[in-house]
Amino acid sequence: MSEPAVRVDTTSQIPPYEQIRAQMAALIRTGRLVEGERLPTVRQLAADLGLAPGTVARAYRELETAELILTRRGAGTRVAVLPSKPHAHDVDQLTTLARNFTSAARALGADTEDILTAVHDALDPGPPPSPLRPPPAGERAAPRQPRRGR
Repeated sequence: MSEPAVRVDTTSQIPPYEQIRAQMAALIRTGRLVEGERLPTVRQLAADLGLAPGTVARAYRELETAELILTRRGAGTRVAVLPSKPHAHDVDQLTTLARNFTSAARALGADTEDILTAVHDALDPGPPPSPLRPPPAGERAAPRQPRRGR
């Protein structure tokens, strides 16, 4: 698991083990970490993140409980086979991700309006209009509101 990386915000109110668990669960459920992919050892990930091994071990235990990873003696820890049925989103995980994003955005100086605009922009399925090409006939490109604080 060299990429994508897991990051921990030690200033966050969310415990580090929960940040690790939520990020790894999201990487697995979105397919960025694939079935059978070997994960770093507890000690290696703890050293990489500058955390105690027990913190990473707790995150791994919770991921095992959720059946997202498997640990086998001699084979290491690997991403488990995901069920083929659609996964209902985990409300706690979604809340954790939203808090992490909000904390990072606030650290950049964004206010609530800026954060909501960024989320709406991220949810917008269409690409932003190109300044080099005019919009298709019959459509008008909406002017973007300037962002405050930049």
